[in-house]
Amino acid sequence: MNGTLLIGLVLVFGIIVILVYVVGIYNTLVRLSNHIDKAWSNIDVILKQRHDELPKLVQVCNSYMTHERETLESVTNARSAYSRSTNVDEKAKAENQLTRALGKLFAVAEQYPDLKANQNMMQLTEELTSTENRIAFARQAYNDSVMSYNNRREVFPSSIVAGMFNFVPASLLEITEPAKREAPKVSF
Repeated sequence: MNGTLLIGLVLVFGIIVILVYVVGIYNTLVRLSNHIDKAWSNIDVILKQRHDELPKLVQVCNSYMTHERETLESVTNARSAYSRSTNVDEKAKAENQLTRALGKLFAVAEQYPDLKANQNMMQLTEELTSTENRIAFARQAYNDSVMSYNNRREVFPSSIVAGMFNFVPASLLEITEPAKREAPKVSF
């Protein structure tokens, strides 16, 4: 009976250790998943600030660039597309569209010396440049969070726990077209 009791205690202890280990892995995956959500929220806040600055930019440019309606409308339309998007992939696509539109706007603005010298335009350009830098850092932090989560989710034995609790892989923010990888040229 002592041998049976000892075997029973060892089995119970082993099961408890395994359960504690599984709970630890589960909690780590939840924390990493939440970290991804937080990183995306940080990007979203910075993008909101960028979108709040855009109407001011369009307004300043509007008075100078009367025959460049298409360019100004493309910035406005891209901003609207972002507002309508509901998930990370749609928002990333809308942001890529906005980046292209801003690139065109800045290229066209180069043709207007008075606009380049406008104090409001210079201030807005500086704010947008600063915002673009913060967006780049936030995207990097997001991708770092995704990588940590995906690595943890895919390694053994975490992969077993991730599969049991339906932890799906997270997507990196990537720029798929080479032309989009170039930052818009801002020089006023």
